[in-house]
Amino acid sequence: MFRYWRWLGAVMVLLAGVVLASDFSAFVGADSMMSGPLALLMLLIFFTAYLLVFFEQQTGISKSKPMIFSAGLLWMLAAVIAYQHDVPHAEIRLAVTNNLDEFAELFLFLMVALIYIKQIEGRGLFELLKSGLVSRGYGYKGLFWLTGSIAFFMSALADNLTTALVIGSVVIAVGKDSPKFTSLGCINTVVACNAGGAFSPFGDITTLMVWQAGKIEFVGFLQIFLPSLVSFLLPAVILTLFLPCGAPVISRDKVVLKRHGRMYCGLFLVTIVLAVVFEQLLGLPPYLGMMTGLSILMLAIFLRSHRLPLSDPDREHNLFSELPEAEWDTLMFFFGVMYCLGALSFIGYLAWVSDALYLGYGAGTANVVAGLISAVIDNIPVMFAILQMNPEMNDFQWLLITLCAGIGGSVMSIGSAAGVALMGIGKGHYSFLGHLRWSWAILLGYAAAVATHYLVNG
Repeated sequence: MFRYWRWLGAVMVLLAGVVLASDFSAFVGADSMMSGPLALLMLLIFFTAYLLVFFEQQTGISKSKPMIFSAGLLWMLAAVIAYQHDVPHAEIRLAVTNNLDEFAELFLFLMVALIYIKQIEGRGLFELLKSGLVSRGYGYKGLFWLTGSIAFFMSALADNLTTALVIGSVVIAVGKDSPKFTSLGCINTVVACNAGGAFSPFGDITTLMVWQAGKIEFVGFLQIFLPSLVSFLLPAVILTLFLPCGAPVISRDKVVLKRHGRMYCGLFLVTIVLAVVFEQLLGLPPYLGMMTGLSILMLAIFLRSHRLPLSDPDREHNLFSELPEAEWDTLMFFFGVMYCLGALSFIGYLAWVSDALYLGYGAGTANVVAGLISAVIDNIPVMFAILQMNPEMNDFQWLLITLCAGIGGSVMSIGSAAGVALMGIGKGHYSFLGHLRWSWAILLGYAAAVATHYLVNG
């Protein structure tokens, strides 16, 4: 472990030297909040935190710890910088509150999904699915393509985050005896979910943002179906070449769904439908539909438990206590990332990057680069910054940034909510470095998708 800390220390010292030697005022203006050394120190802290996330398995530090700590430091520095530029406290509080709104929506949505996944897993559904798939003679390659295809089309309807949690759980259950299949299957799931979510207005938060902003009509997103499909198929073909041969071991034990398992599955489906209905028909945020579905589950458990004998272990059923540490780590990681980015956005970094790209290189190049940036920063703040800047672009370019932001997050596991969520439930099976080893294949799919968009829609 020491050698990893030594390398990390060397990189941090190098970054610190770059910060101290830099004079950013020539690029952003002397009056900008980004011009001073404290603003550059914020960048150093942010990238150091990300380095610790990259090497989570080697250092043993869970990914939420450095991100939450960095979020606090960044907002402290942002407040000092704001004071130096006579920014009123009310404006700072408003910026922090905006971050809280964004995090709360994602937190509540993801928390409900994780609770349902845990309950369904406890009822044996994923083991039952594994038994059914294996008994039908599917090998590892067949299961790889089956789960990836389901994830691609399902994410267009049920959003990529929920789909990644459901299909990822199936992949982990099916391939628990083959670490290589599980790792490649999870990567394929993330790529498929992000690709499938790119051509649907409610398949991803970024596509929803573009649609609600009136940049693209509802049916207009179907124009990037073929590029999205290419971004999924090309990496999948490459990963197939490295899959293990054979098939999962068929268990001789009869797998049955435990008591009330069908009720849990049905309520999860109802909850997903409620999230879509709340968002599409009622104009309400989808997390409110998820929370309504959670309340139905809690009421169902309450009514069921009071019919059980006092000695039955299911009588005392606490949904929240059953969420393991990995899930809470994932939820807190989202908090850290969103608040770090919120602080950097508050002093102007995201807007500056958007201006530099769109005014300096043109829409086409800027959109492709922005998609790659979303692999590191996450596509939601990237798309938010672009919509705030509102560059002059035609429908082709708005479709291009929608495609790039959607599939660009697949290049790294931390680039999308689907990847981060799957790291939470796939602890020991799916990791940042495991995903990074195959980023080159995903980048090939990214480039092919962009080329396909220019060829078909240009």
